[in-house]
Amino acid sequence: MNLEEYFARTGYKGSLEKQDLETLTDIFQHHIRAVPFENLSIHCGEKITLELEHVYNKIVQRKRGGWCMENNQLLGWVLKRLGYDVSFLGAHVFNPHQNTYATIMTHLLVKVVIDDKAYIVDGGFGVSYQMWQPMELVSGKDQPQAPGVFRFMEKNAIWYLEKMRRKQYIPNQSFSNSDLLEKKECRKVYMFSLEPRTVEDFSFQCTYLQTSPDSLFTKKSICTLQTTNGFRALIGWTLTEATYNYKENMDLVEFITLEDEEVEKILKEKFNITLDRKLVPINIKGPYTI
Repeated sequence: MNLEEYFARTGYKGSLEKQDLETLTDIFQHHIRAVPFENLSIHCGEKITLELEHVYNKIVQRKRGGWCMENNQLLGWVLKRLGYDVSFLGAHVFNPHQNTYATIMTHLLVKVVIDDKAYIVDGGFGVSYQMWQPMELVSGKDQPQAPGVFRFMEKNAIWYLEKMRRKQYIPNQSFSNSDLLEKKECRKVYMFSLEPRTVEDFSFQCTYLQTSPDSLFTKKSICTLQTTNGFRALIGWTLTEATYNYKENMDLVEFITLEDEEVEKILKEKFNITLDRKLVPINIKGPYTI
């Protein structure tokens, strides 16, 4: 494993000398625009494991993506190698259908400290809830970014991430009531404490999420990638392309339904993913919005 190969994968050609916020942001943005958030292994007969060398091989050498435990683990390794003060945290994801946070800690986060300021770096959430810049860990402060306005709220040593979205224009009106569309303008995303975690703390969750019939990830095949002006997502057979702020306070969200024979081609053209095994797309109704 080496940093040069990782940066060739993400296309980052900037400075590696400074451990500052500007460099961190640049490295992070190259990652989220090159490495998809995806769970396709579950739906093409592969097992997801959390050993760092396996994650590196999958994302860097096989040019695949991964979910939070893979993306953020790899990001954490890169940032540590560069000399950043890095630790892992664990979050409970909000379920909008049940209007509550998950009881199981399933989301791996990266915390980075620069000049005594803490930042959350999360390269593993995808779609419109994917931050584009490290977020300062401060309560009650609006942090506007291209995807919308993010905000942390802290109560009794528990931190909550919220996101305020813009209005949405959907040209294909047959999708205007899609369960993939978020109806609320302010959306809870996840909650977490500042207790340091290790990758090993997620071993049960990694198995559960890819095997349980109750898991969102067994119900939906998901591949999403950030672009320079929005994001792309393939959920089952539904391809979404979003453009942020294409008009004032308005995001453009375009939907297309693919045929089976188009899926492999779209994965290659839109996400730069070529799978070793045959994908079986799936999209069972569940608590997932873009």
